Amino acid sequence: MQFQEKFSYGGWNNNLRLSNGNIELIITTDVGPRIIKFASDKGKNLFKEFKDEMGKSEGSEWMSFGGHRLWHSPEVFPRTYALDFDKVNYSWDGKVLKLDQKVESITGIKKDLEISLDEKENHVKVIHKLTNKNLWAVELAAWALTVVTDNMRAIVPQEDFVLWEDDFLPSKPIVLWKYTTMDDPRWKWGSKFIQLKQDPKAKTRQKFGTLNKKGWSAGYLDGELFVKTFDYIPDATYLDFGSNNEIYTDGDLMEIESLSPIVKLEPGKTLEHTEHWFYFKTVLSENEAELDKAITPFIEKAKKLSI
Repeated sequence: MQFQEKFSYGGWNNNLRLSNGNIELIITTDVGPRIIKFASDKGKNLFKEFKDEMGKSEGSEWMSFGGHRLWHSPEVFPRTYALDFDKVNYSWDGKVLKLDQKVESITGIKKDLEISLDEKENHVKVIHKLTNKNLWAVELAAWALTVVTDNMRAIVPQEDFVLWEDDFLPSKPIVLWKYTTMDDPRWKWGSKFIQLKQDPKAKTRQKFGTLNKKGWSAGYLDGELFVKTFDYIPDATYLDFGSNNEIYTDGDLMEIESLSPIVKLEPGKTLEHTEHWFYFKTVLSENEAELDKAITPFIEKAKKLSI
């Protein structure tokens, strides 16, 4: 396992680099934190980088920078868009990288990440932590957002098909935002998968959410597959009409998101939300039968390693 400090990247001098020889992560500490890069070792970044924001460490407005970040839901301005230009503390024990962010002054919430990279498998475990530093309880959910690179295709599984005579009750919600148009050509609404493409030429926004009981979603581009797994907790309450998985896109970006249940977080208490990330090389068709056959072995492996 390789761990590098003060790694220069994207205009920032104090980044951290983790690599197992197969995949690498680059994490900012001058701002954020952001996991700004996820790639096969020395390969192209599967996470988006906003070139006009890279290297900046101050400002009066929130910046995405790109990459992976932690927010808390529901989305409300200015709470959600708390600035994160302060330096991030960190520690490395040889296995787990802990990132320690300052308490948000406008919310009283502290965001931390714990990142571990498997020495052999292309597997990253990311624990997202929200700690309530207020003197009162706060209702919130952990919201893990991965901004993926241009032209990626998001893949979200549908529930298994069941005949009406075998079960006539609903299986899950499909949640749409007011600006979502289901006939947009970026969508492919299938019986096995919902697919959504990022298009840099697009002029409109699209977003949907769902209660993803299968606990995974993915992004695919040019022979490279990024998979994230996350919990589905039966009987828990999820925000956004019951969504634990959401996908957003516009002409600039695509986000593959997961959410924890909403909780009433008491003072001094911490909420944890875990994602597992995987990298695979494969070729995936948009055809559902071919996609199902090709992606299933990778999803089964990801689920097994996520336990």
